[in-house]
Amino acid sequence: MARRAGVYKKGALGLYDIIQTAKANKDFHKAGGIALFIGFVRNETKDKRKVKKLELEAYEEKANEVLERICNDLNRRDGIIDVQIHHLLGEFNVGEELVYVLVAGAHRRELFPILQEAVELYKKEAPIFKKEYIINKEGKTESFWVSEQERKDD
Repeated sequence: MARRAGVYKKGALGLYDIIQTAKANKDFHKAGGIALFIGFVRNETKDKRKVKKLELEAYEEKANEVLERICNDLNRRDGIIDVQIHHLLGEFNVGEELVYVLVAGAHRRELFPILQEAVELYKKEAPIFKKEYIINKEGKTESFWVSEQERKDD
């Protein structure tokens, strides 16, 4: 069973794992639904450059602490049964899954705002770092670390 939140090496868990973790919650019988955000690697940057792959790293201890705190804080909201944030680390090709955010709640009107807030908070607060490998106009691969400000707007 997965933890409620954290960073993981690519391949260490998947969507089925986090849904099973939500269903194992002692209060899941109160849930009327689950909302999910699954983040993928896009094939281009915001400025339309072609992405070859991404590399994700984290200050793991701090990232786990921040993600757990976000989940705990949001889980205290009325009607919310479970909040989970799981971010994968490693090298990823276009189309691969990077992050899972799950919210289980009593009613749909409570789920979606909390899901969006969870995504915004982890992007802003978790020390997870993204290196983009792009193909330049000459067809050569370049790489660079994406700044915190750029990450926040993704």
